[in-house]
Amino acid sequence: MATDFLWRNPEPRSSYDVVIIGAGGHGLATAYYLAAHHGITNVAVLEKGWLAGGNMARNTTIIRSNYLLDESAAIYEYALKLWERLPAELDHDFLFSQRGVLNLAHTLQDVREGTRRVNANRLNGVDAQWLGPDEVAEVCPIVNVSPTTRYPVLGGTFQPRAGIARHDQVAWAFARRADALGVDLIQGCEVTGFLKDGDRVVGVETDRGRIHAGRVGLAAAGHSGVLAERAGFRLPVQSHPLQALVSELHEPVHPTVVMSNHVHVYVSQAHKGELVMGAGVDAYTGYGQRGSFHVIERQMAAAVELFPVFARAHVLRTWGGIVDVTPDASPIVGTTPVENLYVNCGWGTGGFKATPAAGRTFAHTIATGAPHPLNAPFALERFTTGALIDEHGAAAVAH
Repeated sequence: MATDFLWRNPEPRSSYDVVIIGAGGHGLATAYYLAAHHGITNVAVLEKGWLAGGNMARNTTIIRSNYLLDESAAIYEYALKLWERLPAELDHDFLFSQRGVLNLAHTLQDVREGTRRVNANRLNGVDAQWLGPDEVAEVCPIVNVSPTTRYPVLGGTFQPRAGIARHDQVAWAFARRADALGVDLIQGCEVTGFLKDGDRVVGVETDRGRIHAGRVGLAAAGHSGVLAERAGFRLPVQSHPLQALVSELHEPVHPTVVMSNHVHVYVSQAHKGELVMGAGVDAYTGYGQRGSFHVIERQMAAAVELFPVFARAHVLRTWGGIVDVTPDASPIVGTTPVENLYVNCGWGTGGFKATPAAGRTFAHTIATGAPHPLNAPFALERFTTGALIDEHGAAAVAH
């Protein structure tokens, strides 16, 4: 019996105009926008494993744009506006649910940081509100706002337009549309090196043979640093495991997304009913897709304190992704010291929410050879010029 797939599974050709390394959300979105918006369809997306089997399959699906600094707010708000029209553009319902994101404050420093971020968001046209403890309870009644808890809730920021989406369906939507436009999505094809002519890249070495390319885009998330070294330069990124878990299925009890950087846990309820929880990155660097039990233990303690109703919930499964973190917790999107080689990495925990904007701006950079105005501030050169974009607090990776 024949099976209809959403995309073809072609053999790699000997050359392409553009090769994208990494078939996660960013790689697939970049390929789609190259074809749909720039008319570049002779494109291959190479994936060493299976399509969207890395961080795209291992995130917690949160989408928001309430970042502090102007440059970050601009690109994440652009992403959120793209998310709002993406189901219609891709003709695929990936269950984008704008249920809001609530960031709790537990200390006076949290309150100061939160109110500062709300004011900055409003100046940048990003929807944001400051809520007191009683208002927090109205938005999410299952949060424990008792003043007698170890870390009382003193308030929180709320972005009503934020929410969640089905991560795998997002990847399939981009893959289906890119394939229909002529892009080759090639799974089981690991890039092992780069073909160079002097300081210019002219293709890639893979475990399925050489593939020549006019331009190469690197969108490999946690493995970007490894591939950059193979190309002859170093990226200022560190890769860490980031753990998450889901509970068994429950009736709808959690109406929004709640994040607490202080106790560190963030929780939403998936469409099927699982409670989806994440915490901070594991402190050590590595490429394993599993993490340390003590992180989960602390995460569970924080979750039960904030949500007493979860005390009897059973953990169904846990997993880990590999986040690539820069010194300023902001991404790198742009050119590299190697001509015709472009990089999109360093998103830390912000990769999923940025997917459409990352793809759109990266495609522009590859197609034109120059950055889009939104990704221009995120150039690799900022680590030598000192023009850093420090988003450690808003990005939630400084733990």
